Amino acid sequence: MLSVSADIQKNPPSKQGVRNRPAGIGLTRLMFLRLFMISASFLSLALFSGVSPTNIPFPLVVFLLLGMIISVVFILAWRLDKDWPITHNELLFHLLIDAGFLVIVVAYEGGFSNPLISYLLVLLAVGATLLPKLYVYSFSVFCVIFYTAFLLLDLTPGNEMSESMTNRQMNFQVHLQGMWMIFVVSAVLITVFVTRMAETIKVREHNLAEARETEIRNEQLIAIGTLAAGTAHALGTPLSTMSVLLSELDKQKAVQLGSERNKKDVAILRDQVASCKNSINQLTNHYHKENTSQLGNVLVSSFVQNIRNYLSNIHPFANLNFELTFNNYFRISSDPSLEHGLINIIENAIKASKQKVSVKIDSETNSLLTVQIKDDGPGIPLEILEGLGEPFLTMRSGGMGLGLFLANASIQRLGGTIKMENMREGGAMTTIILPLVP
Repeated sequence: MLSVSADIQKNPPSKQGVRNRPAGIGLTRLMFLRLFMISASFLSLALFSGVSPTNIPFPLVVFLLLGMIISVVFILAWRLDKDWPITHNELLFHLLIDAGFLVIVVAYEGGFSNPLISYLLVLLAVGATLLPKLYVYSFSVFCVIFYTAFLLLDLTPGNEMSESMTNRQMNFQVHLQGMWMIFVVSAVLITVFVTRMAETIKVREHNLAEARETEIRNEQLIAIGTLAAGTAHALGTPLSTMSVLLSELDKQKAVQLGSERNKKDVAILRDQVASCKNSINQLTNHYHKENTSQLGNVLVSSFVQNIRNYLSNIHPFANLNFELTFNNYFRISSDPSLEHGLINIIENAIKASKQKVSVKIDSETNSLLTVQIKDDGPGIPLEILEGLGEPFLTMRSGGMGLGLFLANASIQRLGGTIKMENMREGGAMTTIILPLVP
């Protein structure tokens, strides 16, 4: 089966500050990264203290540990529940805090030879996923200056690089072991944290793309609505004139009109003009918000009955079969655009069918209404399936190609989905799912 579907999921805005926004997710992961760095730093100090005793004063160790942990708790428990936007400056500030913690540890423990200095690459990778180019360039310059300063200090006489051969060999062995640990830690962090941050960025880009598409579709709908209002105003007078003339002709006898067939044709034309006037009146009332009873929640039975009555009047000779299996007390959010959208889809099926069209409406659950429309026609062309929801696509010569576009927009706006597919046994099937009112 060839099929295409369109679906819009409307997520309510978060009531938990900035926690669930992309910047909030990035800051949360940065805090967990800080916890991981604290744990890894003090774990390495504990493991290598037997080989190379630590030079960091105990009060400073306690101060650093408590300060970093308090900062993490403060961010996770208080900052993320506030509605203040998380700026790039704030994210850069937290990266500088982590780098400052690293500066203190490296300054007391080995300087340039301390393998923990390589952790700067992890912080730089995290910053590259969270910050714009200018911030990343600035942080990169800071890291390079920091690394270079420790290198120059270690190369000066009297420091570690000028010690005896025995001490340098021992320090180099510790350095190699530390490098292995830093590599493992960095690999885990880059794999877990950076990839998740990249996924968050992809999700944000996807949401922005959807928002742009929605905005474009809304602009198209506004343009079409303005055109429709102008057209309705222009057609009002001609249709009224035609209605008066056809009413006068309908009062005449068949002999005066030439034959009984002419009499029936006049009656059909009168009904068709009346239907057109009714549609224009509905459009005008909806545009000016005069008839508010057409908006809001309606019974599914009334919604379906309006569609059946319209189709039976417009297509009295169509072989149209309705199969209804839903509870009468169910309600649905509806407006004239949704009703006309479903009518347009069913009319397309009637015009494409060879013999019959079936419409099945049921509610297998208490939350969704399913409308399934089947016909035995030639099927839907591939370009229509691929361009579902795009304006000015039509299967019939002379068609405007707006019916399916407006129907799709109305269904999506009310939180529904539409799916069109060609059946293997021939013909087409359109499945529309609409949410029921709780």
